[in-house]
Amino acid sequence: MKFFALLVPALTVLASPAPIENQKQVIVSYPNETPNSVIDQAKDAIRAGGGIITHEFELIKGFAATVAESVLNSVKSMNDEYHATIEEDQVISISS
Repeated sequence: MKFFALLVPALTVLASPAPIENQKQVIVSYPNETPNSVIDQAKDAIRAGGGIITHEFELIKGFAATVAESVLNSVKSMNDEYHATIEEDQVISISS
């Protein structure tokens, strides 16, 4: 009986999910001449890292996402020729 009393808490600790890294809401944009394949590669990396693409823009080359900061660092360094501009998404208002 003592064995089970020790086993249950041990299994609970082992079965607990790993801590999740804080995620940020960001806007990722690229220069107009950036090929779509570069942008698709960045979106794939974000999804693979547990992030979510929340919006894809049509007027600019870019997208909005919720993503961990460690994944953002890899997206920033992904391509030497076409650099991603990454900004934290925020609400902007005009005060009267």
